[in-house]
Amino acid sequence: MSLDYSSLLSIPISYASCSLGNPSDPPPLLDRLHAISLAGFTGIELSFPDILSFGSQHLGHDIDPKNYSELCTVAAEIKKQCQNKKLSIMMLQPFSNFEGWPEGSAGRTDAFERAHGWMAIMQACGADMLQVGSSDTPLEKLDRKKIVPDLRELADMLNEHGFRLAYENWCWSTHAPDWLDVWNIVKEVDKPNVGLCLDTFQTAGGEWADPTTESGLREDVGSDELEKRFKKSLEDLGNTIPKDKIYLLQISDAYKVPEPLNTQADESELLPRGRWSHDFRPLPYNGGYLPIVDVTKAVLMTGFRGWFSYEVFDGGPNGKGKDTDIIAYAQTARNIQERLLAESAGKNLNV
Repeated sequence: MSLDYSSLLSIPISYASCSLGNPSDPPPLLDRLHAISLAGFTGIELSFPDILSFGSQHLGHDIDPKNYSELCTVAAEIKKQCQNKKLSIMMLQPFSNFEGWPEGSAGRTDAFERAHGWMAIMQACGADMLQVGSSDTPLEKLDRKKIVPDLRELADMLNEHGFRLAYENWCWSTHAPDWLDVWNIVKEVDKPNVGLCLDTFQTAGGEWADPTTESGLREDVGSDELEKRFKKSLEDLGNTIPKDKIYLLQISDAYKVPEPLNTQADESELLPRGRWSHDFRPLPYNGGYLPIVDVTKAVLMTGFRGWFSYEVFDGGPNGKGKDTDIIAYAQTARNIQERLLAESAGKNLNV
């Protein structure tokens, strides 16, 4: 079955505010917003770290991440700046390590305090969607029976304000690294304001690629079986997820790392795919090796025509950072959107 190319042309496009420029030394937020708007994007994902960094400039002092009164003041100013640039704030992100903490634990108390604070920020900045990444907290610290009830409770809290929850499989998650894992959880949560944040990197980078191997691919099965298994997974995605349960598709590729990453978590407990994600995610068609078009096509086969959002962390092929003309980079991303849609529909625009 082929895609109708004309049906893809109205897809809205967003850029994650945190992901334009050198990941280790991003330029000022207002410069990034200018570049994103100039390139023709109509929305942004607003990242919490950007609220903190812009807030320190706007208020003249560092902000405590739990000082939600000041954070809301800053978020309101960012909303104003976005309106001036004709950008909507499509989503607040990344809300992490929320679900599954044992009853009475400090982690659970912190998770729900953060949830209330982030909802206040959403009200201030005008976002109506919260991205929740599948937790990478070590499993021995979690009560897995709490995952679904926690997400149901968060959904109800969000629904009081007309907000939605976009649940994303982070490919280094300890309990839900694949799209099918989070889809099964979303089905069990069974709330009308809970859907999926799908991601080309998270899908291909978890099920097909592996930064800890010499080949850059998963080596737990043979190459033929890997391709067969991944193709079947994408077919299942395209055939089983209702289009209205996909809230957005995030777009990025991945560089093959210069040397395989250590398989163990680092000193901050971040697993190898998490470290890979932080610095080795370029735009499609710019030196990466993931089957991005295949993932995109699978998502579009569901009938989804909602937000495509570019979230890249491009530290260069060595992951150590590179100088970036952010205006040119944002325009390249805009051009890539046209090529990605065309190739997903079987066309070649030679962009």
